[in-house]
Amino acid sequence: MVDHSGHRDRMRQKFLANGFDGMAEHEILEMLLFYSVPRKNTNDLAHMLLEEFVSLSGVLDAPIDELVKIPGITQNSAVLIKMMVPLFRQYSSSKTEKSKVIKNSNDSGNFLLYKYIGINNEVMTLTCLNNRGVIKGFTQIAQGDFRNASFSLRKIVEVALKYDAAAVILAHNHPSGVALPSKNDIDATIDVFNALKNIGVVLIDHIILSNGDYISLADSKEYKCIFM
Repeated sequence: MVDHSGHRDRMRQKFLANGFDGMAEHEILEMLLFYSVPRKNTNDLAHMLLEEFVSLSGVLDAPIDELVKIPGITQNSAVLIKMMVPLFRQYSSSKTEKSKVIKNSNDSGNFLLYKYIGINNEVMTLTCLNNRGVIKGFTQIAQGDFRNASFSLRKIVEVALKYDAAAVILAHNHPSGVALPSKNDIDATIDVFNALKNIGVVLIDHIILSNGDYISLADSKEYKCIFM
């Protein structure tokens, strides 16, 4: 059996010196796989992954059942790969959420962009704030196509009450589109605004995210009347 320990040690030293700066995508994947594929050459595996999924982001976003189709990618390796984006999302959220104060739509949008990193299906969330704009809680409300009314007004009210929110921010993403509201998005915003108004909680914005961009309905000339 070929001893790859020397190569692995060199790769680790390269990472410790400069992080992933200057590393090719296949080297990053190769090194990641060190921790699920012991004592074997992971360079070929990294190249096969990139050949199948085109890029590092493509590999990290690939469904687990597609990853395990690659010869040599075990369930353990696939799970390790799928952990990376959620781990970064949690790291980013931890850095930005603690004692975070939302003062305007830029604060809201930037906070939510981190929360939606790597999410490839449609997800609706609620960010709860106290009367000083400090974030008290962030909760996923629903997944799926909201044209099918798959979100629950009751759940939104329950979450707002749970965090004793003075105000909330509704958000959802358009994974394969642009950050522009549909009629259903507007109707949902009005429904949520009215439901929260009944319990004395203010809906201050609805943020729509797509492809690293976002829009604020509260900042829109056309839709800001909803929030008055």
